[in-house]
Amino acid sequence: MTKYSKKSEDKVHKAMHEMKEGTLRSGGSGKKVTNPKQAIAIGLSEARKEGAKVPAAKKPSESKR
Repeated sequence: MTKYSKKSEDKVHKAMHEMKEGTLRSGGSGKKVTNPKQAIAIGLSEARKEGAKVPAAKKPSESKR
């Protein structure tokens, strides 16, 4: 099983906290995030941008199969 870094864990925790407060917004449309899975995805994405140890995101074509 893949291990996540402490930095990525912190980012996901922060994103979940923001979602529960109602301050987390999606990147493209700017709408409020209400889905916990989307909050986790945002946290992992931010961690990837900062170079944290996070598994690569699945490409859209792979997840539809």
